Amino acid sequence: MVDQTSTDPNGPSAPSLALAMLASSAAPQLLLDGELTVLAASASFCSAFEIDCATATGQQIFALGEGEWDVRQLRSLLNATASGDAEIETYEMDLKRHGQESRCLLLNVRKLAYDAEHVRLLVGILDVTEARANAKRQEDLLREKTVLLQELQHRVANSMQIIASVILQTARRSKSDAARTALQDAHNRVMSVATVQQNLAAGTLGHVELRPYFTRLCQSIGASMIRDPKQLSLEVTADDSVVGADASVSMGLITTELVINALKHAFPGHKHGKIDVNYQSHGPNWVLSVSDNGVGMPTDPASVKPGLGTNIVQALAKQLAAHIQVTANAPGTKVSIVHTQLAIVDDEAEEASEGSAV
Repeated sequence: MVDQTSTDPNGPSAPSLALAMLASSAAPQLLLDGELTVLAASASFCSAFEIDCATATGQQIFALGEGEWDVRQLRSLLNATASGDAEIETYEMDLKRHGQESRCLLLNVRKLAYDAEHVRLLVGILDVTEARANAKRQEDLLREKTVLLQELQHRVANSMQIIASVILQTARRSKSDAARTALQDAHNRVMSVATVQQNLAAGTLGHVELRPYFTRLCQSIGASMIRDPKQLSLEVTADDSVVGADASVSMGLITTELVINALKHAFPGHKHGKIDVNYQSHGPNWVLSVSDNGVGMPTDPASVKPGLGTNIVQALAKQLAAHIQVTANAPGTKVSIVHTQLAIVDDEAEEASEGSAV
């Protein structure tokens, strides 16, 4: 036992101060000597681990309780710390006691410098049993939520496939050319949403790598709409960008609309051709484009009324704070969805002016 008497007329000695501070500590703590014998234990330690402080003093830490502290790795780390070869910042151990639930503890061990002649180790203990249990419950809930979400995505995709099939059958039975065309357009759009959803379900939740995403998307569109791959090809070029799931949904729907539009209008009479989907980014600025080498834009663009597909693309581009550029591709047409910081600034300035006008 350390001599707690003070020989300093101006105040108590450093050892006695250390013992007094440890005894009054609200956190479980032990003071050990170089032989790993308990010199003092805080009342909170004795209470938390049901140990008699009076009998604990003078015993090795490994003899406390029923020997549950005698853990080989803890013994090695304490000896290494006492010799100055190591320092335990955070050591996690499971304290297993007969007839009681295991407790998860974090130990912090410091070699004190106040007594140059003797080795003194201060052992701080934090019980994280409940925190670990809460973390595991949260992980289990998140895992369950992920499984349920994937199951929901799978069922939604199946339902969309069924709806698309019913629409297509109705279109085939229709005697009206206008109704048949409208139903076929509806079928294509349902299929486009189903394709986007399927590709998102196949990827990771939260963030989406655009290159494999666009590749799978275009492979799916090509498989359902291109009868002869030798006649029409659909290729994807993209960098290594990763975006959030919400943005990827909008980009996927835009791509699907533009590709379907090119397949429907760019190659009349079963002409041979090629459609390219390209995505490139530089910091916050990016460009998503769909280009073809087909017949190109009408000679009188003003005579062409924007259809549902155009309205969908415009709405989705606005969601992404981007603008649309349509240019002649010589031959063919190129439609680009452009997002720049300048566009964001312009949109904010426009909103501010509208607000001040109100």
